[in-house]
Amino acid sequence: MTGPRQRQRLAVFGDPIEHSKSPALHAAAYRVLGLDWEYGRQQVDAAALDAVLDGLGSEWRGLSLTMPLKQRALELADTLDRTAVETGAVNTLRLHNTPDGSQRLDGFNTDVGGIVRAVGARGLERVRHVVVLGGGATASSALMAAAELGAEDVHVAVRTPARAAHLGPLATRLGLRLVVGRLDETVPEAQLVISTLPGGSLPEPGPVLALTRQALLLDVAYDPWPSVLATEWTSEGGQVLSGLAMLVHQALLQVRIFVSGDPVVPLDDEEAVLDAMLDAVGLDRSGAHR
Repeated sequence: MTGPRQRQRLAVFGDPIEHSKSPALHAAAYRVLGLDWEYGRQQVDAAALDAVLDGLGSEWRGLSLTMPLKQRALELADTLDRTAVETGAVNTLRLHNTPDGSQRLDGFNTDVGGIVRAVGARGLERVRHVVVLGGGATASSALMAAAELGAEDVHVAVRTPARAAHLGPLATRLGLRLVVGRLDETVPEAQLVISTLPGGSLPEPGPVLALTRQALLLDVAYDPWPSVLATEWTSEGGQVLSGLAMLVHQALLQVRIFVSGDPVVPLDDEEAVLDAMLDAVGLDRSGAHR
């Protein structure tokens, strides 16, 4: 006679983590799916990640990872999907207990899909020219998302161009023409601007604001909201998509992974799941704040 099955546990790890909306998003999804899973949050820095993972019991099913853990998670994962390999970042770990009592970690990056799905929900399904602001870890995901949206070239604007050198090989593999410039320099025309700047900051004089009439801005920042950049963009008459929209869509892909192990396998009643997740953070189907 077997005992009761362990309740499955999941969480988001990062530092800082108090602002994360992931617990609300995942709780909404699992309610619709009828899964009695527990999803929490835990402050973990990169130096502590190894020990924390070693201490997780067999009840743990998966983890969402935010900064500064994405690179270390890449190194620790036993398997990686193509997106994680290309971007050099893992934001999702699916945990498996093996017959010998050890734990296997499958690593994924759902940030790329989150960007593509969020932008598509706003009605922008194909682009030719993209501008990315910032050259950090999220810029790699933005670059790959641009390629999946059909972009031919990407202009990356950063404070220090040398720090974006790591994006060159990725752009080559993706078949993108890459130009790296400074944030205070004029940027070319674009249909999409993806800001990966911390906190949605906007350096002066903000020449990117010249694109407000022609480009959709996706600002991956969402706390605080509206960001400085989003406020300026809106005041100039431009369309803005909050990072919350990206967060929802990448979280939906995480739910797929935690349920089936595959980010491309749709959930049962997925449309209802998506609606519940959007409602949990006050967004409509287009990603606009209600």
